Amino acid sequence: MKTEMHYYDVFPKVFPVGKEVEITVKPLGDHAKFKNPENMLVYVLGIEDGQIRHYPKRKNDKTVDFTVEADGSVKFKNVFEKEQQYFIRFWDKETDKRLVQLGVYAVADDLVGRYPLIGDLHMHTCRSDGRQAPAIVCANYRKHGYDFFAITDHERYYPSLEAIDAYKDVPIEFNICPGEEVHMPRDDAEFGCDPHIVNFGGNYSVNGIVDESDQIIEAGEAKERRSFNGAECPDVITADEYRKEVLALAETLDIPEDIEKFTYAGMVWVFNHIKKAGGLGIFCHPYWISNVNHVPENIVEYLMEKQPFDAFEVLGGENYYEQNGFQTHKYYDDRAMGRNYPIVGSTDSHSSVNNENAYVASTMVFSPANEKDAIIASIKDFYSVAIDGISEKFRLVGDLRLSRYACFLLQEYFPLHDDLCYEEGRAMKDYVCGIEGAKETLEFISGRIQKQREKYFAF
Repeated sequence: MKTEMHYYDVFPKVFPVGKEVEITVKPLGDHAKFKNPENMLVYVLGIEDGQIRHYPKRKNDKTVDFTVEADGSVKFKNVFEKEQQYFIRFWDKETDKRLVQLGVYAVADDLVGRYPLIGDLHMHTCRSDGRQAPAIVCANYRKHGYDFFAITDHERYYPSLEAIDAYKDVPIEFNICPGEEVHMPRDDAEFGCDPHIVNFGGNYSVNGIVDESDQIIEAGEAKERRSFNGAECPDVITADEYRKEVLALAETLDIPEDIEKFTYAGMVWVFNHIKKAGGLGIFCHPYWISNVNHVPENIVEYLMEKQPFDAFEVLGGENYYEQNGFQTHKYYDDRAMGRNYPIVGSTDSHSSVNNENAYVASTMVFSPANEKDAIIASIKDFYSVAIDGISEKFRLVGDLRLSRYACFLLQEYFPLHDDLCYEEGRAMKDYVCGIEGAKETLEFISGRIQKQREKYFAF
């Protein structure tokens, strides 16, 4: 967290373009109070408007009238005319030196009412090939600052329901969504479908449709183990019935000769079911090197052309360059060709502790609410960017406009947000481990994230 954020609280940080807003800058301790405010100027400078000495006609040196409150807080009102980040610069006239500079952001109408949420849409637990139990993984990711996520164990939906159930009796502001990584019968050379697909937030299990799946073998056919909140789900069918359905679907699709017909049709079958379930169908890590690239290039190209998926996992899983680097190149090349599709970043984590890939990527979604349906709709509407967490300094993939906004938020808002998340995550872990007082702690701190959001976002 920046030193300035330890010294000063600025609120709101985000507000609508073109409307008067009152900004408060509150010193956090006597050491941070402005000593001689009568000798001080407060400038408002748009970060995209250029240096005043080089572009004087742009008048990017606006000063504002301000008042100083009894507690040392500085308040001023201003209308911010353009969507961008602004610097609030405090200047000492006597010494002609900057005292401090703080950041705020004005957003256009379509972002008003959309709040930034960070999450992971693809990860694993010890119910498949991960290391920790579902409830513990939840707590560890909340400690790291995540707002939402889904456990997506291989061929299993029930672990995500287990995670949700673990916290059903305590108030938490962490949104645990249902999910799974879908693997239809895939070991048959003629009737296999190996590309990995994530069902994020679907109201029923796609794995749970076929009787040979681990979902059915381990959790049974009961609808309460195959669906979220009692949602309707398809009856269980045999693997032979599944193959017949895919082959029939293949006959309705114009699949090129050089692409395995059953593989592509099987993916479309899965994506269609995820849509029917109200989930987000994510095409995952085609450039993961699983001996060789996980998905043949011509299938990747055809998928990007036809786009049966809802979102592309542009970042996630590994820290070597070829996977995320090439997927990023693919995304930007496609955009240059006029193809556009929603993107997400996920860890594909198999351990939430002492794992260099535990937080390798994430997604920032601009959503009206931290609810799974709102998150899914926002991603589908292109209100998301992917965050690369491989290096110490984050990188962003996505639309330039949203990436600029996300960059500001990662520096000016999320460090404060993450402090609160850490405390809730720690109490969540204590709770599922049976530590005395954890439930009371969660009840006491409940609602703090919402209050913080209302403080920093003026809409």
